[in-house]
Amino acid sequence: MSIEPSIAVAFIDDDAALRNANVQTLELTGFRAQPFESAEAALAVIDRDFEGVIVTDVRMPRIDGLQLFQRIKAIDPDLPVILISGHGDIDMAVSAMHDGAYDFLTKPFAAERLVESVRRAAEKRGLVMANRRLRQLAQQSGDGGSLIGQAPSILRLRETLRHIAEADVDVLVVGETGSGKEVAAQLLHDWSKRKDKRFVALNCGALPETVIESELFGHEPGAFTGAQSRRIGLIEHASGGTLFLDEIESMPLATQVKLLRVLEQRTITPLGSNTPRSVDLRVVAAAKVDLGAPSQRERFREDLFYRLNVVTLRIPPLRERREDVPLLFAHFLAQATARFGRPMPPLTDTLRAHLNTHDWPGNVRELSHFAERIALGVGDLELLQSDPQSQDLALPQRMERYEAQLIREALAFCKGDVQATIETLGIPRKTFYDKLNRHGIDRTSFVPASQRATKPDAGEQIPRRQPPC
Repeated sequence: MSIEPSIAVAFIDDDAALRNANVQTLELTGFRAQPFESAEAALAVIDRDFEGVIVTDVRMPRIDGLQLFQRIKAIDPDLPVILISGHGDIDMAVSAMHDGAYDFLTKPFAAERLVESVRRAAEKRGLVMANRRLRQLAQQSGDGGSLIGQAPSILRLRETLRHIAEADVDVLVVGETGSGKEVAAQLLHDWSKRKDKRFVALNCGALPETVIESELFGHEPGAFTGAQSRRIGLIEHASGGTLFLDEIESMPLATQVKLLRVLEQRTITPLGSNTPRSVDLRVVAAAKVDLGAPSQRERFREDLFYRLNVVTLRIPPLRERREDVPLLFAHFLAQATARFGRPMPPLTDTLRAHLNTHDWPGNVRELSHFAERIALGVGDLELLQSDPQSQDLALPQRMERYEAQLIREALAFCKGDVQATIETLGIPRKTFYDKLNRHGIDRTSFVPASQRATKPDAGEQIPRRQPPC
């Protein structure tokens, strides 16, 4: 099980002995089991916001399990219901599963079978609830889900975007590949008074030097060989709206000079023409590097940088807001399964560990593509299965590996905070640091870059990397 608040399980059975035994089994496994002796008692507490799983016996007085299942479907069709019966009614099981029941267990069933079914159902319910929270956040933020997340850095970014959207100033957006620079530019446009006009985007790194000036400024007939007709450039095409220039650091120097003139005078002169034309637009430029640092600016004009640098926004990379990774993954996975018409895949421990520990150098774009591959069941197949190597290990080694995984998940969940992590794990501080050293875990790698201290936590030792097993 992952380090999360325990999942609620409503267990409904009129047989007190069986009810208590199964509730105890679930509680020993880490679930928060709630016993109910009747369907009526369970219906009194189950609503659309119930974040757990329903397990119910079929043969019960007054309201039986199948009737209860139909009532729960009316409350929330996404609530997973596991039916259990001692009669081995195959036709009933097939009908119930076809009607949307999550699983059907025949008494007597092994405790492991119940726990595994509940675990998978809880994972599915967790994804559903995460997506609902994301939709609610999108509605509250008004961005339609384009820039989603709950990390403080993303909340501040959304607030800043709204604040400057109406200011109608040129903006420089800095962020790594795939972090969402164009999304931020689109929101600046959508939240501004220019929203009813065009949003025009150009990737400066995708066009050769011989073409980019014609694309930006346009040309008159005969301006160069092959220019047989007049062409309106993207700058003029965006007049009244917003022009987004991605990877502006790769723009040729000659083009930079002309762009600087556009920004200063708000006029353009197409190739082959001597007559300037006025334009009214906001320019949002994006760069993968910090143009304020001379060592990274290289062939980018300093005067153009200062002209663009009226407002600079930094898009945080995904590794600095790890708490958003599970929510974003759930969002992208739900989109992908709906688009491809595929069932929701299981969230294995290996997959969860990958989400929590991977650095995501491709940022949100990489995470989105990763979710699509998981939905399709292609590539990354080892993440959908139990670790095959662990099956060949003796029990002590398997327990060691599992313990290390739980510690990493707790650190990721608590963003590297020592006190919060040891409280989550329920172990003494010294034991915590001993285990970090034994497993070769670097606590600081889970701390957001903006919060990293210049010296280690009191009592912390530098982890000694252990050779792989």
